[in-house]
Amino acid sequence: MSALSAVTNANHAELICLPNVSLKSGVVLVQEDLRSLISSIFKWIFSVPPPGSNYAMSNGGGAPSSSTHLLDFLEEPIPGVGTYDDFHTIDWVREKCKDRERHRKINSKKKESAWEFTKSLYDAWSGWLVVTLTGLASGALAGLIDIAADWMNDLKEGVCLSAMWFNHEQCCWTSNETTFAERDKCPQWKSWAELILGQAEGPGSYIMNYFMYIYWALSFAFLAVCLVKVFAPYACGSGIPEIKTILSGFIIRGYLGKWTLMIKTITLVLAVASGLSLGKEGPLVHVACCCGNIFSYLFPKYSKNEAKKSSLLRRPRGCRSPLEHRSGEFLFSLEEVSYYFPLKTLWRSFFAALVAAFVLRSINPFGNSRLVLFYVEYHTPWYLFELIPFILLGVFGGLWGAFFIRANIAWCRRRKSTRFGKYPVLEVILVAAITAVVAFPNPYTRQNTSELIKELFTDCGPLESSQLCQYRSQMNGSKAFTDNPNRPAGPGVYSAMWQLCLALIFKIIMTIFTFGLKVPSGLFIPSMAIGAIAGRIVGIAVEQLAYYHHDWFLFKEWCEVGADCITPGLYAMVGAAACLGGVTRMTVSLVVIVFELTGGLEYIVPLMAAVMTSKWVGDAFGREGIYEAHIRLNGYPFLDAKEEFTHTTLAREVMRPRRSDPPLAVLTQDDLTVEELQAVINETSYNGFPVIVSKESQRLVGFALRRDITIAIENARRKQEGIMLNSRVYFTQHAPTLPADSPRPLKLRSILDMSPFTVTDHTPMEIVVDIFRKLGLRQCLVTHNGRLLGIITKKDILRHMAQMANQDPESIMFN
Repeated sequence: MSALSAVTNANHAELICLPNVSLKSGVVLVQEDLRSLISSIFKWIFSVPPPGSNYAMSNGGGAPSSSTHLLDFLEEPIPGVGTYDDFHTIDWVREKCKDRERHRKINSKKKESAWEFTKSLYDAWSGWLVVTLTGLASGALAGLIDIAADWMNDLKEGVCLSAMWFNHEQCCWTSNETTFAERDKCPQWKSWAELILGQAEGPGSYIMNYFMYIYWALSFAFLAVCLVKVFAPYACGSGIPEIKTILSGFIIRGYLGKWTLMIKTITLVLAVASGLSLGKEGPLVHVACCCGNIFSYLFPKYSKNEAKKSSLLRRPRGCRSPLEHRSGEFLFSLEEVSYYFPLKTLWRSFFAALVAAFVLRSINPFGNSRLVLFYVEYHTPWYLFELIPFILLGVFGGLWGAFFIRANIAWCRRRKSTRFGKYPVLEVILVAAITAVVAFPNPYTRQNTSELIKELFTDCGPLESSQLCQYRSQMNGSKAFTDNPNRPAGPGVYSAMWQLCLALIFKIIMTIFTFGLKVPSGLFIPSMAIGAIAGRIVGIAVEQLAYYHHDWFLFKEWCEVGADCITPGLYAMVGAAACLGGVTRMTVSLVVIVFELTGGLEYIVPLMAAVMTSKWVGDAFGREGIYEAHIRLNGYPFLDAKEEFTHTTLAREVMRPRRSDPPLAVLTQDDLTVEELQAVINETSYNGFPVIVSKESQRLVGFALRRDITIAIENARRKQEGIMLNSRVYFTQHAPTLPADSPRPLKLRSILDMSPFTVTDHTPMEIVVDIFRKLGLRQCLVTHNGRLLGIITKKDILRHMAQMANQDPESIMFN
């Protein structure tokens, strides 16, 4: 009988197998043994009492008998306990412990049967499965977005009569009537003036094309902002600031949901096609993370653990097009987006990039059999003296980045604090109208920004008909155009230079007011366009300087007369990298991304010199990039891993309560009633409460979350009879000694964190901040000689850091 009693003891031990039962007189079990056996089986299988069992208990403190054992349902998982409210920070340590416990259970059961072994294999491979699905989906979406955006962008200028789903370039592929000089003109493609007025030239046709360009731009912008406002407000912006915050452990419900994915995919096409000064690379990160989040709900390993889900969301970066591919995409994840990047995530990021690149290559959205739109190859080496203009481009990129961040944040802050921010549709329409009216007369602002970058990057050759490649021949003073770039600039080049200067000013101004609108808006392409325009202008200037002053000391040693010395397209690429680095403060991943566009290692030194110069100049005016600035503007609780804490404060100076604050709200382990516990919850707004032995000792027992306590009480009232307002609540292993007429107590030990992270009151805040960053803590408790003094939350640290930087500490709005 001792074996049967052990099965039904108070520890609720798991029944592995039935013990050998002693037979009385070698015949049958007596009635008591049989009832005990049945009770044990019911308890093991269902974790509920068998029908008709006796629930009477001894409240006098004595040990309950085997037949009257108090069965505590809270030893089993409670639905909802361990989850988090919206706009709250997850507890990484707690989530890691949950995952380890889940993993141990799977390993312990996999040898029991073939089904359990299959479940263990499914769990082990679920990460690779969800990464594969995410890569396939996001790669396909990226390709479709590129194709649709190109088609709708050309729709502003005309339509292909032979096949309306073809853009301008595709419409002319099969034409036999196009010439080399007019390769982009074909009878199948008709402008709106030709369709409406029946004429292609003249003032009337120009005005009609102008009007239709504005009409389509406003239509696309209006439709995009309306879809975002009505169906998915989270679909606006680039999404990278929010994703960085989510990866740090912050909960934003719905930000990575189905509606956000669908609306962002549609409105991203509309926003890009409207001609606004924005790109699609940043929003594609958001699209990829939405795919990863949706697929994660198919696998319990990720859907029930926020930390595992966050690690999964770092992987689908390989679905970014057209800028980043191969090495660049997961280096971007490592440097710019991810908060914590283990080796397993690196491998799976690489695999996601491989899958997405394969899908994108199969779709071939650009028609050039490559994964990027403006892939170029240069065949001319760079010379040492060119480091001077390259570094100057880096200085320009750093200055532009610092100016853009301050101007854009000032405008976004003004939008938040004035009535103008209450009318997002009107703002988008106004910015789109100004953009379309100013952009149409200039061919370099009218065309698609990606096409503009491609033209600025391209080296002049015999197949290029751009104005940027119209150089004069030296033969007999003729002004015939040749393919040799090291010749005097012709009138087409000078005209293009003026147009590029106007385009540079236009892009700088409009990008400031466009980024942050209530439509999907990326920053990669506009920043690269600004840098590419500046770089091409500098490259042509250096090229003409080398031609007319080849006897100068700088040029004499390297540039011979008539030699192919300067490559203006390389300057455009260096300028693009410098401006993008100045805005985002990326270094390694940016160099790799832009280097992959050249197809060779020869130009990595100019890129490194420009990007590092850009970062140093930008950091001189402020160390945070545009994404960190928007995180701070929105008040998200984000501890930047790249930011150093240099102050000499201690934990007791930051913890709560302060001297002027009321005492810390705590719970005692065994002398609270349900009514008193609910009163503490209702009278405070804290996310959790330290549990102590008693008010006199203040010795720490653990930490209980507010949400878990509320859910546990509600579950107890539904599933247990006898739980009343005056029921005693205890967080200990065994029930306290109670009078015989007391109502049934409520045990909440299963929701108690028995190992909360603690620091002493003399711990330097530099160490506390480092602990919060590396462990992903939600809060830590402060003690002195073992006695509880206070608590430090992530929000307290952010407020303290803002206060030490002479900023508003109340700007941190979320928990």
